[in-house]
Amino acid sequence: MSPARPGGADHLRDAAARAAREAADEVYRGILARAPEHDIDPELSRVRAVLELLGDPQRAFRSVHLTGTNGKTSTARMVERLLREHGLRTGRFTSPHLTRVNERIAIDGEPISDERFVEVWQDVAPYVHMVDARSAERGEPRLSFFEVFVVMAYAAFADAPVDVAVVEVGMGGRWDATNVLDAEVAVITPVAMDHERYLGHSLVEIASEKVGIVKDGATLVLAQQTEDVDGVVLTAAAERGARVVREGVDVSVVERQVAVGGQLVALRGMGGVYTDVYLPLHGAHQAHNALLALVATEALLTGGAALDGDVVGAAFADATSPGRLEVVRSSPTVIVDGAHNPAGTEALVAGVEEAFAFQRLVGVVGVMADKDPEGMLSVLEPVLDEVVVTQASSERALDVDDLAEIAVEVFGEDRVHVAPRLPDAIDVAVQRAEGEVERGAGVLVTGSILLVAEARVLLGRD
Repeated sequence: MSPARPGGADHLRDAAARAAREAADEVYRGILARAPEHDIDPELSRVRAVLELLGDPQRAFRSVHLTGTNGKTSTARMVERLLREHGLRTGRFTSPHLTRVNERIAIDGEPISDERFVEVWQDVAPYVHMVDARSAERGEPRLSFFEVFVVMAYAAFADAPVDVAVVEVGMGGRWDATNVLDAEVAVITPVAMDHERYLGHSLVEIASEKVGIVKDGATLVLAQQTEDVDGVVLTAAAERGARVVREGVDVSVVERQVAVGGQLVALRGMGGVYTDVYLPLHGAHQAHNALLALVATEALLTGGAALDGDVVGAAFADATSPGRLEVVRSSPTVIVDGAHNPAGTEALVAGVEEAFAFQRLVGVVGVMADKDPEGMLSVLEPVLDEVVVTQASSERALDVDDLAEIAVEVFGEDRVHVAPRLPDAIDVAVQRAEGEVERGAGVLVTGSILLVAEARVLLGRD
């Protein structure tokens, strides 16, 4: 008998994995050729038409639907983790992705495989093309990038099958492609100014779009909002006969204290107070996200009665939120955070000041052209000793020279450095941080989720 060739099985597995990745990448490139996800068309008929041809897979599972300006992904991840700890099979749809597009569609907490990604596309493609053809006949656009992903997610969830899907909107709510769901529970995280071009130029206008995910008779879990936003949301919820559970009125974060690697919190849900809950995430905003996730889970599973405290504790202790106040390197400490508007940046700064004792902190900042760079940089200025401006490798990124001009106005010329390429920007920041202090130096990469995604890959978090 001939001896087994060393590494033969491993070689075959590696070759199969490479082939699967190449096939998934090819599918992704094809979907990317469609209208980008930030180029929205306020119309749900295309998604509805494809799903109807597929047998309406979105009706095959229960769902929790989340919108808001900041905190959606973190809250969605915590809802999903709580449901999974209760023994339910889950689907999770979030966006954008950090490393691989597969992350957007997760089953039982794990991104679907490259093989499954291709299979799902092959399952839905004939129906997507059919609706595209109908649209073309009417002189209307074909399904967008994001609409295709919504269809793929709902098809994958129904096929799994999952018990519950946790779905984050792409943008807004009323006209978001995800809003073909009839979710029993809706969550609205804090509403702030963002995506004004698409959602409106006031909080009232933005809130009017976001409350569009609340269905007749559903339960709405509502984060603390400004008075104007509360008025819009509560009026719309009343018109739809929705039950509203309000943070600060019906439920609350009772207590929180900094702990190693995160925080210890006490949360008052609908069913009672859950004490000594360890959350391995930094920042007060994550405690409030955890509260929303807890209450949404209570609403779905018990209608508001208490959940088992040990199950809740185990789920939260295992919570993760990549790219959100995430430490990706030590010596010096490098933190990445996807804050991309002033409100998100305020939460980031508060979290950094609370959880880290930096003697010197240097920022690496790149933003998208449709954002508020001056607002974000103004919030960052008090906590950063210096800033290195850069840009993500996206056509949507604000030109580094334009960002540098704004940064100089906010920080002063002596505190601003320019490095168009992100690897160079991180190197400059590390040198500027370490060169001044022996210990307690840090680098913060922020301003754009796309920038954070690239930084995570560069620093080995892929």
